Amino acid sequence: MDLMWSNIFRLKSDEESLTGFLERIAVFNELEKRDFKYLENMVHTRTYHANETIFEKGDPGSGMYIIRSGKVLIFNRDIHDQEQEMALLSSGDLFGETTLASPAPRTFSARTTEATELIGLFRSDMLTTTSKHPAIACRILLGLTKFISEQAQRATIEVSALQQRLLEMEHNPQPTTGG
Repeated sequence: MDLMWSNIFRLKSDEESLTGFLERIAVFNELEKRDFKYLENMVHTRTYHANETIFEKGDPGSGMYIIRSGKVLIFNRDIHDQEQEMALLSSGDLFGETTLASPAPRTFSARTTEATELIGLFRSDMLTTTSKHPAIACRILLGLTKFISEQAQRATIEVSALQQRLLEMEHNPQPTTGG
């Protein structure tokens, strides 16, 4: 068979399909196999160029984004308006998840660092799903709750470790060297 024609008739594998990608995202671990077809129609795919702003700190939060390809820089600005990198995210990572269930201003800025494809899941779609398909909405929100809970636990552990390091530094100050 001619190579050109073989590509036309080849079916996408789960890895290449949107459903296959979404099945690997932790927030959706509670979904049943049949729920993913609904989810696939619920999400919004957006493409961004390199160095394109997704949102700025203070913008109204309307939902979360999942990185399908590319990279996203999460940052804040210091008092001198200099960017302070918080994270560099890549395929499979998500951000903005806290605004999916509760409207709030964005607490950081997000910008692509290269051509990027994002999958958006927005609060308005979740609200529609709660009335039309409440079981699916419950499974998504349960997965989201577990994900945010795990993040909060990791953050608590990190904060405790930093507090311990600060205490150790206070009790064992390093001598300063003169020049």
